Amino acid sequence: MPSTQPDVIFLVLDTQRVDRLSCYGYAKPTSPNIDAFAAGATRFKVAIAPGQWTIPSHASMFTGLYPSQHQMQQSYSVMPPHLKTLAERLQDGGYYTAAFCNNPLVGVINNGLRRGFYSFLNYSGLLSSKPNQAGIPSSFLDKYRQVFKRILAKALNKVQDAFARSDWLLSLSFTPLMVPLWQTALSFKGNTRKSLDDAAKLLIERKNVQSDQPVFTFINLMGTHMPYHPPREYIEKFAPNVLKDRDAQTYLRRFNSDVYGWLAPLVGSLGNQKKDTLDGMYDAEVAAQDAQVGYFLEQLQQSGRLDNTYVVICADHGEHLGEKQLIGHSLSIYNELVQVPLIIHDPTDTIERRTLRDDVVSTRCLFHTILSVVGLAIPEESELSLEHPTNETINEIEPDRYVYAEAVPPQNVLNLIQKRQPELISQHACDQTRRAVWVGHHKLIETDENPPQLYDVQDDPGENLDLSEIFPEMVESLQESLSAFSHDADEHQALYSQARASGFDDPEVRRRLRDLGYLEE
Repeated sequence: MPSTQPDVIFLVLDTQRVDRLSCYGYAKPTSPNIDAFAAGATRFKVAIAPGQWTIPSHASMFTGLYPSQHQMQQSYSVMPPHLKTLAERLQDGGYYTAAFCNNPLVGVINNGLRRGFYSFLNYSGLLSSKPNQAGIPSSFLDKYRQVFKRILAKALNKVQDAFARSDWLLSLSFTPLMVPLWQTALSFKGNTRKSLDDAAKLLIERKNVQSDQPVFTFINLMGTHMPYHPPREYIEKFAPNVLKDRDAQTYLRRFNSDVYGWLAPLVGSLGNQKKDTLDGMYDAEVAAQDAQVGYFLEQLQQSGRLDNTYVVICADHGEHLGEKQLIGHSLSIYNELVQVPLIIHDPTDTIERRTLRDDVVSTRCLFHTILSVVGLAIPEESELSLEHPTNETINEIEPDRYVYAEAVPPQNVLNLIQKRQPELISQHACDQTRRAVWVGHHKLIETDENPPQLYDVQDDPGENLDLSEIFPEMVESLQESLSAFSHDADEHQALYSQARASGFDDPEVRRRLRDLGYLEE
């Protein structure tokens, strides 16, 4: 007899820009499978990530808190022990909890994001790990493989430890010659197909799951993260210039091997040819990943499992591809990073399917929404569920339903820029915290020392026209809201004693994070 509680799939498309999905208005057919799924689901037009990169954004989705509240804002941050994660809450509520993760910042570092999972499979790295395999027996062959991996890991650790302790070797590891070797050897972006196949197998076959037990499945895919190496068929469709133009090929090779270039602001504009190359290759990666996601959803549909499965498809953040002289996802709080896709398939129709929601929502509220739909939320949490649309005008929105985002600069990025191009720190205010608030169609950005910026993000989604001098009264009103939010953030910062995630200093982990550009040195 099936469980009365639905299965839950939480699928995070890491680094997926909302404006590159066809169902969100992109002119190119990058996402036919997600488009088809969205047509029968609920699509949220303006979903905002609480943070601009992986760790703060995932921590917010897993706790329902803003980054300044959970304090997971650096590569080495660790989840405060008193906070219960979404997986822990669902596990306590009777769910079998399993993760299939391709991002080492979520699946390798012991920072608390793995808490609450019976099974957590990590697909990134040469020695992919399988922590928290509680209750799953291992065969003799599995044990033999684990022993072999430990021996190999010990040997690799000696080499990697030498790189971690030597400034000269560290600099060498960032050179165009070395980075591609590490990217290849360490399965840089994981294994999208295998992680999705393994997740589908669990949901359909339900091995090690009790007959009446619902399943919570978290999946993180890295297909659209740099570097860009999509299959040729997608390059032919979305980036044909890369196959024909030697200059484009040369630029792409350099870009894919330049980890520092993924993090630092640009000195000048990117230029049309380079911009076209990055756009095309990014689109090709979106399309390639969409095909894999489509096959995953098709398996679940054919098995009948989707009939009782609550599905969330979202992104943790987006990506700058040269806009505003920025690359990657470290420093800004513009829409390219914090406005993300959000699609929900609710088999109970608590959130009405086949609809488009126009209200501004925060992906932190996915925590409250999932707990509410499965009957595990307390009343205060249910009030923040996305089941309840907010009104559209500033006068009708309750203050606790304002949507905020925070961009605290990752210290590792600042350290790298300071070593290589210190002048960029002041030019782009790289070392300053940014916060933003959305009310209705308007968004106010405040930076520690720079003037505020006000945008009408409905009419100007690219945030090209600053309205702060035209509507000073609105700026003042929204500044009051941000001031209260910032005061609360400062109180949390003062009360919180930062701990360092265990496992962060493991040489293999440091090598993976260095190649992703996340490691602080």
